[in-house]
Amino acid sequence: MKIIIKYVLLDLLRNKTVLVYTFILAILAVSVLSMSGNSSKGLLSLLNITLLFVPIISMLFATIYFFNSVEFTELLLAHPIKRKTMILAEYAGVAFALSIAYLAGVGLPVIFLNYSIASLTLLISGLFLTLIFTALALLVFVLFKDKTKGIGAAIITVLFFTLLFDGLLLSFIYSFSDYPIDKPLLGLISLNPVDLARIFVLLQLDVAVMMGYSGALFKAFMGSIIGSIYTLGCMAVWISIPLLVSVRKFNKKDL
Repeated sequence: MKIIIKYVLLDLLRNKTVLVYTFILAILAVSVLSMSGNSSKGLLSLLNITLLFVPIISMLFATIYFFNSVEFTELLLAHPIKRKTMILAEYAGVAFALSIAYLAGVGLPVIFLNYSIASLTLLISGLFLTLIFTALALLVFVLFKDKTKGIGAAIITVLFFTLLFDGLLLSFIYSFSDYPIDKPLLGLISLNPVDLARIFVLLQLDVAVMMGYSGALFKAFMGSIIGSIYTLGCMAVWISIPLLVSVRKFNKKDL
């Protein structure tokens, strides 16, 4: 497993796309943090960049890489290697490479220009989003045999979580505003890792008022230690479930 991870990691670290991704994140992070005189405003701008770029790049890049590595996957299957070990090793290699790119592009500027608990929370959220959407990309690869359909499914998935979900959530809030929907709303927001990451960081910045109804609702809960553990636990589940389903499906998949 270590050999496969090493091969995938070295292959991705030489990939120009990963280097460009790192370089763009670094430029954006340095520009935002340097231009803003207020540290909270700088982190908010960087949070918006993270919530937009990290899910999209992680999902699309990982999906394309998995489909382009089909021949390599078939070659590995010819050796006495368990399918579970092989697919998890490929995931680990891709996720680790994208995580390094994020830490280098965003982490280094944040540590040197605006180090704080809130900035560390931002880095943790970005890493979780990287792992989550790489896991979802692996699930798409396992579920779809056709590359075109797989990439289309990846695009729909990432757009749903980054854009469409919030619109549906607002519709739910307005439609049932006359009813006690606090607890159902907590559950619904837990279904979107992007929203979890956003609220987790914003509460550390103490600007929950900027999140409207959901922010006011989550302030008392998510601002506590238990709330933070709950958020990280939900994001950990978002990593685990796609990986478990991917392994189970891949063991039965006919390549």
